[in-house]
Amino acid sequence: MNERKHLTSREIDHLMAAIKGSRNEARDRCLLLLMFRHGLRVSEACGLKLDQVDTESRVLHVVRLKGGLSTTHPLRSDELRAIKAWLTERARMKPVGKVFFVSEQRTPLHRSTVNLALKKYGELAALPLAVHPHMLRHACGYALADQGADTRLIQDYLGHRNIQHTVRYTATNPARFERLWR
Repeated sequence: MNERKHLTSREIDHLMAAIKGSRNEARDRCLLLLMFRHGLRVSEACGLKLDQVDTESRVLHVVRLKGGLSTTHPLRSDELRAIKAWLTERARMKPVGKVFFVSEQRTPLHRSTVNLALKKYGELAALPLAVHPHMLRHACGYALADQGADTRLIQDYLGHRNIQHTVRYTATNPARFERLWR
């Protein structure tokens, strides 16, 4: 059997708990939460601009890469708290430019920094597999399927142009068989 390419919701919780007390806690909590909840690719997260995060309207303007369809997602209360905590820290750093996530050097966050952080938090959380950023995108798809979202809704949410990229999330989900034989 191939190694699993996604994290479960419980593993996401453990990963988020592992961030507590870290040097970049506010940034990394916000980063991981947004990557998971909105199915962001690492390049989409690193390229996120301040004007894409609208806390007043409680929405995230997701600009998809790789030819994906860009969308606007609602922001939940815990995401808004994480965003506000990060923006407070970010303002203290006084970075130049409009990029949302910055490094300790006040430059745009690099994908290698995200890779290293996730690897570290995965180890701290004692997760059974090596964690990498794309696992958060897959975790989003599976979590949406677990909540009963249909394939088309997940396709739109993740910005997939081809539904074949989306069916993996619902095809293996046992929840879709729950109502059978009642």
